[in-house]
Amino acid sequence: QVQLVESGGGLVQAGGSLRLSCAASGRTFSNNAMGWFRQAAGKEREFVATINWSSSITYYADSVKGRFTISRDNAKNMVYLQMNSLKPEDTAIYYCAGRAYYSNAARSLPEYDYWGQGSQVTVSS
Repeated sequence: QVQLVESGGGLVQAGGSLRLSCAASGRTFSNNAMGWFRQAAGKEREFVATINWSSSITYYADSVKGRFTISRDNAKNMVYLQMNSLKPEDTAIYYCAGRAYYSNAARSLPEYDYWGQGSQVTVSS
């Protein structure tokens, strides 16, 4: 059974930092693209960042560009999201996602086959 488990969320003040981790089990994702998405209360889930299998290509939502960094460790089957200069509007549940068959980075939800349960990030003003 494939599982993606996020950790590292929590409450932080505006301007602070958090690092989210996503641990994959049940299969290897070393040849597959991974991504992070988020969903704020009352809003649709939206793209945050994605990384291709080799870490050579990353894409970010305009709202987080320059503040967030996605990375991966294929040997550990892990993906990370370093979040700096956090703003109250970054408050959301953050989801890790993995593509089953494709190595190229992707920005849209339907392109992902596996999802974690989410990790709450709350940024206070």
